[in-house]
Amino acid sequence: MTKPASFDRRQMLTYAAFGSTALGAIAQGQAQQASGQRSKRYEMKKSINQWAFPYPEKMSLEQCLQLAKDAGFDGIELNYDLENDLSPKSGTKEYHAIRRLAEKIGIRISGVCSFLFWPYPLTSNDPAERARGMELAGLMTQCAHDLGVENLLVVPGAVHMPWRPEHDPTPNDVCDRRARRAIGELLPQAEKLNVSLNIENIFFNGFLMTPGEMIDFVDHFQSEHVKVHFDTGNIMEYQFPEHWIPLLGKRIKNVHLKEYTKKGTDHSLEAFRPLLDGTTNWPAVLEAFDQVGYDGYLTFEYFHPYSHWPEALIHQTSDSLDRMLGRK
Repeated sequence: MTKPASFDRRQMLTYAAFGSTALGAIAQGQAQQASGQRSKRYEMKKSINQWAFPYPEKMSLEQCLQLAKDAGFDGIELNYDLENDLSPKSGTKEYHAIRRLAEKIGIRISGVCSFLFWPYPLTSNDPAERARGMELAGLMTQCAHDLGVENLLVVPGAVHMPWRPEHDPTPNDVCDRRARRAIGELLPQAEKLNVSLNIENIFFNGFLMTPGEMIDFVDHFQSEHVKVHFDTGNIMEYQFPEHWIPLLGKRIKNVHLKEYTKKGTDHSLEAFRPLLDGTTNWPAVLEAFDQVGYDGYLTFEYFHPYSHWPEALIHQTSDSLDRMLGRK
C-alpha cells in the first residue's frame, strides 16, 4: 500500500497562518454584510455544469450555451456521455463545430465532465470494464483538446459504489495500484494534447479520502498535466472544504461548487441543493481559494433541472455567484 503523505513543519505553520487569516476575513465579511457593504471582490470565473439544464429532453446544446451566456456566466462545463453531443459518436469535426458555436455565442467551455467513470471504473475488478473505461477516458481527452479545453475531470477509481450494489468492491491497495497505472497510461496523450487530467475528490467511492492521500496521488506523477478537480460538496458530508484548500494549494486546477446541508440525513445525489441553500461556509471557502491564488472557474454542479421554468435555476445561480464574488 502507498505510504501516506506526511506534512512537514513548514506546511503546518502555513496552515496555521492561513487559519488566522481566514478567520479574520470571515469576520470582516460578516461585518460588511451586516452593514450592507458589498462583499470582497474575487477574480474567479463563473461557470455552470450542463446537468443543471434540461438537456437533451427540453433544451439543445445551443440553447444551453445561450442561456448560460444570457444569465451572465463566463463558462459552461459540458458532459461526455454515450449518446449526446459529446460522445463516442462524435469526433474532431463535430467538436470543432461546438467550439465555434460557443465562440459565436461568447461563452467559454470551462471543462469536460462525465458520469461514465462509474459504469466503467478505471479500477474495476472486471477487466472489460477497466478496458472500456480507459478507452472512453482517451476519447474524452481528445474531445477536450478538440473543444479547446484544458480541463478534463477524471475519477481515477473506486473501492465501492453504493449505487451499484452488483459491483464487486476493489481492495484499497489494489484500487490505488490500478488507479496509478491507469492515470500513468493516460498521461502521455494528455501531455501531448495539453489536457489536464484533474482528479476529483469523491467520498462515495471510498478512495482518496484525505488531503494527504490526494496530494500523494497527484504528486506521484510529477506532471503539470495531473492536477485536482476540487469539489466542495463532496467533502461537506464528512469534512470541510476550507480545510482541504490550503493544503492542496496550486494543485487545484478546476472547481465544482456543490451546495450541501449537514442538517439532512439523505446521502444520495438528492442531498445537493441550490447554491447558498445549505451549510457550506462560503466566506471561508472563497477566502481559502483566494489565499492559494486560485482564479479559475467556479462551476456550479447540480443534477436536478427545474421541471418548470428551468431557466430560473440558471439565473438564480448566476445571481448567487455574483454576490459571493463581490460583483453585486
